[in-house]
Amino acid sequence: MLADAHARAWSPAAARARFRAGLTGPTAGVAAGHTQVNLISVPADWAYEMLLFCQRNPKPCPVLDVTDAGSWSTVLAEGADLRTDLPRYRVWRDGELVDEPTDVRGHWRGDLVSFLLGCSFTFEWALSGAGVPIRHVEQGRNVPMYVTSRQCRPAGRLHGPLVVSMRPVPPEHLAAAIRESSLLPAVHGSPVHCGDPSGLGVADLSRPDFGDAVDAEPDDIPVFWACGVTPQAAVMASRPPFAITHAPGQMFLTDARDEQYRVA
Repeated sequence: MLADAHARAWSPAAARARFRAGLTGPTAGVAAGHTQVNLISVPADWAYEMLLFCQRNPKPCPVLDVTDAGSWSTVLAEGADLRTDLPRYRVWRDGELVDEPTDVRGHWRGDLVSFLLGCSFTFEWALSGAGVPIRHVEQGRNVPMYVTSRQCRPAGRLHGPLVVSMRPVPPEHLAAAIRESSLLPAVHGSPVHCGDPSGLGVADLSRPDFGDAVDAEPDDIPVFWACGVTPQAAVMASRPPFAITHAPGQMFLTDARDEQYRVA
């Protein structure tokens, strides 16, 4: 886990430089106060369907930027390189994971359109400020993520299940967790489910599909937020010929401030 007190104080540019140099790991808590985003890059002939998929499923796929075809830059981080500045990537061919490199310059294509989607790591600072404990950060683990039985609204060739992240929340902090996250709709907003995980088709919280299991306190309530790994589930289900994504929990650090996306 990267988010010790030192990593929390990094600037986004300093964090990106470390990732470019080969540092890897979950980014929860890194560069406090700055917005983190999910990445998915698809060939241009799939880009409209990806944009439509995001528009139809805004909770898991809140779009913060879309690049021109072939571009590896973003207005969210001046001078950054989307091919090198994430801790770890995933490379997909025909829906199959074929590589998890720390640099995708060797995989990059001139027709790739990149989508940068809001990430729930961003609202963790609002939750923490409201006194809500963040168990996975306390335990030095990646947030647990689960593939649910809920299907996203399809868009052309793209379809797949909703993926959620889970944070155990003490009952006395539940209202604050819902309130604070709902004020940040650009980074997934309010929870999609609280309580019994079977309501999402999740059988065992100790076996997440992505990330790490976390230890909850006896009275904690599992709270589930839509997750930006959802497009990766769509890649696996829809099998486009090629895609590049972030590795779950290892996000792109932008220069944007969290408060820019707060609606009140």
